[in-house]
Amino acid sequence: MTALADPKAQRALGRRRWLGRLRGGSAGRPVWRQPITVAALTILGGWLLLALLADVLAPYDPLAQSPDAYASPSGAHWFGTDSLGRDILSRVVHGARLSIPLALAIVALALLVGGLLGLVAGYVGRFVDEALMRLTDLVFAFPQIILAMAVTAAFGPNTRNAVLALVIVSWPVYARVIRSAVLSMRGDDYLNAARLLGVGPIRALRRDVLPNSIGPAIVLATLELGNAVLLLAALSFLGLGPRPPAAEWGSMVALGAQDLSMWWVSVFPGLAILTVVMAFNVLGDALRDRLDPRYSKGR
Repeated sequence: MTALADPKAQRALGRRRWLGRLRGGSAGRPVWRQPITVAALTILGGWLLLALLADVLAPYDPLAQSPDAYASPSGAHWFGTDSLGRDILSRVVHGARLSIPLALAIVALALLVGGLLGLVAGYVGRFVDEALMRLTDLVFAFPQIILAMAVTAAFGPNTRNAVLALVIVSWPVYARVIRSAVLSMRGDDYLNAARLLGVGPIRALRRDVLPNSIGPAIVLATLELGNAVLLLAALSFLGLGPRPPAAEWGSMVALGAQDLSMWWVSVFPGLAILTVVMAFNVLGDALRDRLDPRYSKGR
């Protein structure tokens, strides 16, 4: 009866448990102090700094052409130049300004769309839940990159359509996660108390359900950031992403693939993709280990 009489305490308890696991709780080292997590955060922080200060740190204009085509790495061009004589280091640095914000936008939009649909499906249930879950099944039936290629080709290859395509192929996973979290709490005392007090469904979703179901989605979003970088690079590699001469890592790798003897043209942007994706994955794994008790116990 105490729980029913004080739904606010129940909501606060759920949030405190989530934050407590993030800080490390009573056992184990806090997630932010684990060496591998610190390394991942350092790498991501470095790339974000490069993205913010690209105009200052890049030694050349990333679009400027020169007669030094395919110059190997040297003191003048640390990462060499490409087929048009453009400095690869400058293009890699400016590529961070394009690839990382686009990945963040893709994940944020997919989380927003999938989260809202998952909340509605889990809370309303019945035919609404069935319809939305069949829609997610339809999207899941296609490999992500194939469906993204089809959407981008249909609307035209450019940055906006590449982002739209990747949001379309990414939202179902968030909808499933949020729906599962909502279903697990539908019978909780504080939701029953809210219904007895006459709280409407929209207010209940915003005030009671969302704060207690967003944790797993945040962990998933961190993991999916690396996937977003990779998928965006894949679309650009295929000529379906940001249009040339934009400094995008995937298109830079594609340019280097035309002549593999000029290894530096594709290796350095490829390493940029590798480090960012690995850092996001490590950070996501660390958050999952800390915030998902079922996964932690199985380790």
